[in-house]
Amino acid sequence: MTIRNLDALFQPGSIALVGASRRAGSLGAVLARNLFAGGFQGPIMPVHPNSDAIEGVLAYPSVEALPQTPDLAVIATPPDSVAGLLKAFGDRGTRAAVVITAGFGEGGDGAGAARKQAILDAAQPNLLRIVGPNCLGMMVPGLGINASFSHIAPLPGDLAFVTQSGAMVTAMLDWATPRGIGFSKIVSLGDKADVDFGDLLDYLAMDGRTRAILLYVESIAHARKFLSAARIAARNKPVIVVKGGRHAEGAAAAASHTGALAGADAVYDAVFARAGLLRVYSLNELFDAAETLTNLSVQRRRADGGGRLAILTNGGGLGVLATDALIDEGGRLAALSPETKQALDACLPATWSGANPVDIIGDAPGARYRAALEALLKEPSADAVLVMHCPTAIASATEAAEAVVETLAARAGRVRPVFTAWVGDQAVGEARALFAREGIAGYDTPEEAVQGFMHLERYRRNQALLLRVPRPEPEGEEPDRPAVRGLLDQALAEQREWLSEAEAKAVLQAYGIPVVATRVVADPEAAGAAAAEIGGPVALKILSRDITHKSDMGGVALDLQGAAAVTEAAEAMNRRIAAAAPTALLEGFTVQAMCRRPDAEELILGVVDDPQFGPVMLFGQGGTAVEVIADKALALPPLDTVLAEAMMAETRVYRLLQGYRDRPPAAVDEIAACLVRLSQLIIDMPEIGEVDINPLLADAEGVIALDARVRVTPRGLSTTGAPAAATARLAIRPYPRELERSFALPDGTAVFLRPLRPSDAPALRETFRRLDAEDVRMRFLMPLDEISDDLLARLTQLDYDREMALAAFAPSGGGQGDNGQADKGQEGLGVVRLAADPDNRKAEFAIVVRSDMKRRGLGRALMKAILDYAEARGTGQVWGSVLAGNTAMLALCKEFGFSLVHAEAGVVHVTRDLAAVPE
Repeated sequence: MTIRNLDALFQPGSIALVGASRRAGSLGAVLARNLFAGGFQGPIMPVHPNSDAIEGVLAYPSVEALPQTPDLAVIATPPDSVAGLLKAFGDRGTRAAVVITAGFGEGGDGAGAARKQAILDAAQPNLLRIVGPNCLGMMVPGLGINASFSHIAPLPGDLAFVTQSGAMVTAMLDWATPRGIGFSKIVSLGDKADVDFGDLLDYLAMDGRTRAILLYVESIAHARKFLSAARIAARNKPVIVVKGGRHAEGAAAAASHTGALAGADAVYDAVFARAGLLRVYSLNELFDAAETLTNLSVQRRRADGGGRLAILTNGGGLGVLATDALIDEGGRLAALSPETKQALDACLPATWSGANPVDIIGDAPGARYRAALEALLKEPSADAVLVMHCPTAIASATEAAEAVVETLAARAGRVRPVFTAWVGDQAVGEARALFAREGIAGYDTPEEAVQGFMHLERYRRNQALLLRVPRPEPEGEEPDRPAVRGLLDQALAEQREWLSEAEAKAVLQAYGIPVVATRVVADPEAAGAAAAEIGGPVALKILSRDITHKSDMGGVALDLQGAAAVTEAAEAMNRRIAAAAPTALLEGFTVQAMCRRPDAEELILGVVDDPQFGPVMLFGQGGTAVEVIADKALALPPLDTVLAEAMMAETRVYRLLQGYRDRPPAAVDEIAACLVRLSQLIIDMPEIGEVDINPLLADAEGVIALDARVRVTPRGLSTTGAPAAATARLAIRPYPRELERSFALPDGTAVFLRPLRPSDAPALRETFRRLDAEDVRMRFLMPLDEISDDLLARLTQLDYDREMALAAFAPSGGGQGDNGQADKGQEGLGVVRLAADPDNRKAEFAIVVRSDMKRRGLGRALMKAILDYAEARGTGQVWGSVLAGNTAMLALCKEFGFSLVHAEAGVVHVTRDLAAVPE
């Protein structure tokens, strides 16, 4: 379940309260006082077996005795009574409940866990939704609902706050209320037995009363559900998150470099970034970021920001502080162009700073602020402007603020983000109030203003990845999946946890990741012979499934020349390891030619299984000191080239890969390709639990893996007893290869049908261009000359759990390319889309067929394909909107059993029931 019946939680017509008390200071008394004093306009009905009235309101002895069915029940009774109450409310028709009571398995208590299951069993037959248990409650200030035991009542507003911790609600209200910050909804989730973050993100994403969503997260139980909901919500409004428990221990005994580096908090960073959320680290930051991202002046931001700030100030010291803060936060000063400097020279005193920060001197009047700001707003290298003021005896802070307001008003809709910091107290109060009234981002200090700018930059970067349009993937050979499957099956049959080095490299090679040739030998003499055959210097490594880090045990020797040296080194290696690890099984040695790449950077690529989010990918600076350097970035699969390069760009080593001094740039495209191929390996082979490629050498010539480790683990069965789906462990559903198929139209035209990919954006645009004007109007219900980049991204960035678009292509050159993609030369013929609601009860469909492909049976084939898909995923009803003049589509809908209902404005609503609504 997701948003089913959540309307009863947030918009109830009536409320029942069970567990109220007359005892002063008790939880029940506070709960009753808050609920009755909140101003809710509907009936509030107390249930109490021994009291005639609570807070002066008539009480009823039981749920059955209530005069009407409440939409929402609030329960604060002993834990053993809660399941029975939920059953009684559900039988009456109540659709939502807030369970304040604790005692449902917190801390691993067995009896409590049984109670938790009991309340879920009691609620499920009637689809009654539960917030809690063990929560502070929930509030809807705009409706006067305060179903909580908070000591502070919230102000109404347009920020939603969802928290796992009840204490965070009271702390947040204590901070926000004196500052006049109001809320649309506040929910304390508690133990999240039923309603969780994913459910509320789905609901709040479409809530017109909520401008931004604030989250306090400690853990996430349903990774894929959370990510799907968060990505959809983040496309509609800012979602800002504080994560508690950032410093959890647990990686100290990791078996690989990747395992040691992929700490839990770093994984959450990757999750939030992939979902398009902005992560902050304190309550102050949470509200500052919310105000920044929803501010009118910031909403006019450009889409191509790069962290470059222009600073305008009347005090040099403020400029220095702002610059320091900017560099600390990872931003940079915008370089002023000659044209901007010329404009500033013309309007500023000769003593102005002559550079960014632009110091316009302490006596600057409003006119000087206006002229300087106008010049900086035209600076092409600036992504935003920070305007600052410190009070002086000879210049008015209010006059300067008015100049900023007037300048921005004159350029309404054509201005980049502007931040202000009027520093001081009494002298700047009127100016700050003016900025607040006009929707201009205002801060008390330079550091806070810079932080606001960097919040915007990080949010913009995450949003750009959420709506990315990657370039088409290069053509290449399909991975040798059978070869890899054979290696994994053999290791599992032998109950081996780790593949040998040679096997691990064979796995990588099968997926197109270049590896250095490696020979496996049984003894020192064979190692010497292999070195003689290879010729030149070689690397010798011990082969043992029991040794995790070979170099730590003296199991690696480099730059060995000749058979005798290799044989002697191998014998010495055997003696060292026998002494250091006498129980280790020594299986022989690997011998490989030394790879001479003096200008190469050592990188690490890896994958590790996170207990909450499944496979997580790692990229960073490699080598033996990888944990000490700790220069890494994490990301969730699946990856494409855009995501891979964005992941790489988070590291310090990425700057080295761009080239420096006499060292040419490395082949960044090939590194990104390795990450994409590694991502595909993890998607295809669920038995692979961990991968460590260290080092991967990268220079201008390309990339090559010198060492690799692969851990395998048997995967269990699904609840039906069948093998678990290969992609079930992934937090983001990958491209569904199983939906690819080929068929022929009645006239013999070959068609390759597959799910749409982000890299299909250019093909989709070309398909649109080959629609005539009338077909465009019929499909989009309005005239449309061109698909905007934003719309194109939204049409191709699919969450395959919620949306599906099947695209028909005319194959050219023989089918798919690398990673199951269509060949580069394929032409788009048409697309059918399906977008389901969060509960999968209803899904909207739409079909577009290229104008020159009409009346050839393609529309019929696309309709059948999407209906088959909808039925297979258990969708209850498929619906669509068709213009009354689109007779061909209406006839097709009738053919497939749709019901047609004529609506206003010449639109026909078509529906087809596929199955009973899932319970």
